[in-house]
Amino acid sequence: MRTTFPTSVKAAASVKAAAVAASTQEYIQRGWTVAETTNGVCLITDEDVSGIEVTGELAAAVRRYLRANNLTGPIIEIPGAERREIHLVTGVRKAAMAIQALRKVGAIVHTDGAGIPLPPTQLSAGEACWSVAPSEARWVPPVVALGAAVRSATRRKPALARIAS
Repeated sequence: MRTTFPTSVKAAASVKAAAVAASTQEYIQRGWTVAETTNGVCLITDEDVSGIEVTGELAAAVRRYLRANNLTGPIIEIPGAERREIHLVTGVRKAAMAIQALRKVGAIVHTDGAGIPLPPTQLSAGEACWSVAPSEARWVPPVVALGAAVRSATRRKPALARIAS
């Protein structure tokens, strides 16, 4: 039995493939190492660009801190029930203490060749998208800036709990 697809399905797949190809070229022009996958495109982390993933309330607090201090860089939103953001960063090679502190509070550090889904990659819960696109960000911040944001966010929680009690 021969299977055929309606023209609209073929056209949608063609548009999606074109979007992935265009995104891939844009990322390559930024100097990022990327790999096309069956679902989209992945950033291959290295010494130049890595990612710090934060979730839930911590993600919201980190975002507020970075915005308030004009430190915001590119941020990828990962779809799902809980808020998940991956902040692209630089300088992981020289920031062992910052990385250790980030991991201690539950942040996931994507580095050393790990793949990060870049928009418009299709994931099980939906499509990865830019919360702050690279073209909207003034820079890719150093990992120590994200470390400061996480420290600030985790220090404020106990103080708020004391005020409320």
